[in-house]
Amino acid sequence: MSVSPVKRQKMESALEQLKHHTTVVADTGDFNAIDEYKPLDATTNPSLILAAAQMPAYQKLVDDAVAYGKKLGGSEDEQIQNACDKLFVLFGAEILKRIPGRVSTEVDARLSFDKEGMIQRARRLIDLYKEVGIGKDRILIKLSSTWEGIQAGKVLEAEYGIHCNMTLLFSFAQAVACAEAGVTLISPFVGRILDWHVANGDKKTYEPSEDPGVKSFGYKTIVMGASFRNTGEIKALTGCDYLTISPKLLAELSKEHVKLTPTLSVKEAQACDLEKIHLDEKAFRWHHNEDQMAVEKLSDGIRKFAADAIKLERMLKERMFGTENGK
Repeated sequence: MSVSPVKRQKMESALEQLKHHTTVVADTGDFNAIDEYKPLDATTNPSLILAAAQMPAYQKLVDDAVAYGKKLGGSEDEQIQNACDKLFVLFGAEILKRIPGRVSTEVDARLSFDKEGMIQRARRLIDLYKEVGIGKDRILIKLSSTWEGIQAGKVLEAEYGIHCNMTLLFSFAQAVACAEAGVTLISPFVGRILDWHVANGDKKTYEPSEDPGVKSFGYKTIVMGASFRNTGEIKALTGCDYLTISPKLLAELSKEHVKLTPTLSVKEAQACDLEKIHLDEKAFRWHHNEDQMAVEKLSDGIRKFAADAIKLERMLKERMFGTENGK
């Protein structure tokens, strides 16, 4: 049934209604989108930074990162790495000028199986933020939800007071291990779960409430749903702690005028009679391995983020050394 023009004017958009029940986070490195939709927090990743860094509007940030890398000196690889870290922080710092909450900055996916490497890189990113006057309370460090990543998050939270956002989360085992590690946030990738079931099953379309990605939220912990494919998935998770949403879907939600009803709440979660589960490393690896979808999507996600990190480094290398190498 269509909504009359008069009622449509009075009814808040789906986006504004969602903000009453859920913390809306912008999944983008585009400042204009952040200005337009006014989220509380924002998330970035290598793919988003790569896309933004190629836009004419953001070349000053790229130039500043290149200058920083060269200033520190060292080998070509060291200069490129320093420039890359600086670029992530420069984007994060600019985003924080536009939001009241926190920005998520991701550790290189190629460190996904290196616990100490992730801890070192996370502390480096926090130090870079400190250099530009931003405290760690406004930063979430994104780590892959491998066993090593989860243990790195545990150390960063407990020993250094660095808040972590565990990304590329697809399985119940990952969620339990993250909760036990005491990390601040987990980011189940709703849309990618749906992608896998569509690609590998007979059913090709799902109602929002039956969407496999939405149903993955059956566990009750602090979650930030991510990687959505449509607004139906988002609306079906109204009431979730955080939802990080792309500018395209934020735009669609801002134009929709349908009544949203919370489907998740703290009260209902507390009323659930759930047995607490403990997973050591052996149990984690076994239970995660039993979930074919999660195994495939975690490895695929790491490869894709790593590939975009390499593309970003190549872009910076060309800017830093292309002329010197006669290219």
